[in-house]
Amino acid sequence: MRSALDKAVSIEDLRRIARQRLPCALFQFVDDGSEGEVTLRENRRAFDCVGFQARNATWTPVRDLSTTVLGSELAFPVMIAPTGATRFVHPDGELAMTKAACKAGTVYVYPHGAGHAMEAVDAVATRPMWYQLYHYGGRDVVEAALERIRRCTFSVLVLTVDSAGHPRLENSLRNGLTELATGGLGNLISELPQLLARPGWVLGNLRDGFRSEMPNIVRPDGSIITHMDIYAGRQPPAPAFTWDDIGWLRERFGGPIVLKGIVSAEDTRRALDHGVAGVVVSNHGGRMLDGAPATLRALPEVVKAADGKLEVLLDSGVRRGSDVIKALALGAKAVLIGRAALYGLASGGEAGVSRALAMLRSDMDRAMTFMGCTSVKELDASWVRLPND
Repeated sequence: MRSALDKAVSIEDLRRIARQRLPCALFQFVDDGSEGEVTLRENRRAFDCVGFQARNATWTPVRDLSTTVLGSELAFPVMIAPTGATRFVHPDGELAMTKAACKAGTVYVYPHGAGHAMEAVDAVATRPMWYQLYHYGGRDVVEAALERIRRCTFSVLVLTVDSAGHPRLENSLRNGLTELATGGLGNLISELPQLLARPGWVLGNLRDGFRSEMPNIVRPDGSIITHMDIYAGRQPPAPAFTWDDIGWLRERFGGPIVLKGIVSAEDTRRALDHGVAGVVVSNHGGRMLDGAPATLRALPEVVKAADGKLEVLLDSGVRRGSDVIKALALGAKAVLIGRAALYGLASGGEAGVSRALAMLRSDMDRAMTFMGCTSVKELDASWVRLPND
């Protein structure tokens, strides 16, 4: 009998499976946008408003989806974005993400706040991954992490610059996220109904020990910052990296640096002035500043300001291969997926993430066939129809 994962044909199918397998509060944590979710909705609406301009009466028996981003060869221009609490979604967490990305011939941007240590991920990677860094614990803690990063094979350092505080994800808070995250017998008892409704998730996490540690973030006294520290208020939010930090990070890392969270021409020009190698046009999937511009709408001005001197990537709102094509046509070199990969992870671990990536690749290939496009390198604004605004 075919499993639910086998029957899934779209990212939305994986989302429905994830909803069925995760406790309500945890699913909402993955699925939510911040506050009124205006930016979350606008991310999707922007993609929906863009149409295609096909080249008909053509036959393209072979389509080339491959590209190269900052020395990383990609079989197709979809990377996996860094996301938090991955190990709570599935015990294999970042290990599953890494294996799926490598098998698909793409890159996982491994998150600093991961549940599996960077050395464990590096050991299972069969190609260089990228590393996303936060500013938790201050410069001493970051310096210690950079020493470990350099000993691994991460080829690019990604700095998230749009998360100066904790987001307010209202649906997940209503449904008991704080109680689940902070633990304690009383809190867990209060959320017992949603836990009992998901026995498979509970059993998997019991076997894994409900690990809350973030082993890449080690204080000078040797203690490890945990997710519970953050949600219980024992650890302040990580301050965003500032322009003043980029110089010493470039010096300490020694490789390309990418800024994730750029949505304006002004910040793109500042990134150029500070010698970074690339930017990700991102609003954190609508999870930080509600009212931030949709990334697809912000993309053209960033591309224009970059003037070919920076690699420009995009995330936030990508659900189909046609979305990827639209982003590439408007100037992105590749896109990153966050929720789409997490839905896959919740649906079936590594196999679920692989399924999500395969769906997007198949979508892209099919759309390019209909468009009469033989290579992603051909894509430009002439392939799309834009709304008046």
